[in-house]
Amino acid sequence: MKTKPEASVHPGHPAKHAPQAPPVSQRRTIIGTGMGNAVEWYDWAVYATFAPFFAGQLFNNQDKASAVLSTLAIFAVGFLARPFGGFVFGWLGDRIGRKYSMTLAVALSALGSLIIGIAPTYAAVGAIASLTLLIARLIQGLAHGGELPSSQTYLSEMAPREKRGFWATLIYFSGTVGILFGTLLGAVLTVVLSDEAMLAWGWRIPFLIGAVMGLYALVMRSRLKETDVFEHETTVEKREPMWPQIVRHRKQALQVIGLTVGLTVVYYTWGVLAPTYAATSLGIDRGAALWAGVVANLVFLAVLPLWGKASDRFGRKPVLWISALGAAVMHFPMTWLLKDSPWQLAVSMSVMLVFIAGSAAIVPAVYAELFPTHIRTIGVGVPYSICVAIFGGTAPYLNSWLTASVGPNAFGLYTVVLLLISFTFIFTIPETKAKDLS
Repeated sequence: MKTKPEASVHPGHPAKHAPQAPPVSQRRTIIGTGMGNAVEWYDWAVYATFAPFFAGQLFNNQDKASAVLSTLAIFAVGFLARPFGGFVFGWLGDRIGRKYSMTLAVALSALGSLIIGIAPTYAAVGAIASLTLLIARLIQGLAHGGELPSSQTYLSEMAPREKRGFWATLIYFSGTVGILFGTLLGAVLTVVLSDEAMLAWGWRIPFLIGAVMGLYALVMRSRLKETDVFEHETTVEKREPMWPQIVRHRKQALQVIGLTVGLTVVYYTWGVLAPTYAATSLGIDRGAALWAGVVANLVFLAVLPLWGKASDRFGRKPVLWISALGAAVMHFPMTWLLKDSPWQLAVSMSVMLVFIAGSAAIVPAVYAELFPTHIRTIGVGVPYSICVAIFGGTAPYLNSWLTASVGPNAFGLYTVVLLLISFTFIFTIPETKAKDLS
């Protein structure tokens, strides 16, 4: 009878060498982690895509209470629920287990999609419809705040050390696939269904699909094994008071924020906002802008694993430097290239996303390698979610305000400054490509 090898690691010991997972376990890890992450990103994509169709069903612009609730539903999740989710799920991941945390995250995300999909209309129940949407989005916000730190910690701990950078690319790869699927689903449904059908019931379809996909991801994640690194943690380590550990690792938390500020704003600007900006401000046809964005995101998907493999061979820091500096240098030239043509949008987005992909590909591994096992999930989750909420969440409003108040290049300068801040922070982190997680 085989017995589990006894962990001989105690607090303060430098490393725990976890055995490499067999191929079947590796495939299950990749599918379970990637599917759940894709579902989380899909949820955000379909909300943005279908909001014009369900807004009139769940809100009443003439009703003050409903209008307030609609505003809260859109913004409260990003600014309040995500950081709280990062803390709660980070605590669960470091105390109970990474598998438990990421399984609960995808379950809550699926529940939020189901609630939206079956939500009663404003005509039927009044402002309760708006409140229902608010609750669903708060649930999803908690889930989304906990998904990234939980899944990237799990993936990094399951990955073979020599391929950790390559495995880390699954986070943004699967997330982008989820966004693309949600965007394309929106394009298909708006072609197949009439406007009347979309307004009446068609908008519910993507949320119900999200709930089903979330259920599948939940089943897949429930079959995953816990990471050996976490299993080998002693009971004393798992029960250490959390706040003293957070204070003790404040330097690493600041490094997470420093590395994230540039990436989150430049990714939002070029990976999310660019097609909308091209359609609303430059007069590019909305359909053409959509397809230009699809092309650019396919380029993004293609280069992600290349950057991951490069980091495993040459190191994390060279890839991060090239990514941050390249995005900073190319930001204004690509902005000036983008004028009134779909091909200009496709080219400018593609060039920027090639450089952005360098950081996006490997930061999950870099973040995990900064922290010890007993605080890895919450150590990443809290500073990351706060940074995304403050800088990513305010990007569209700062873009509009700075452009109107200062000038057309003001937000671009703000973005470049943040990228240079991230570039500077790379000097403060150790090279970790050959590091055993401990």
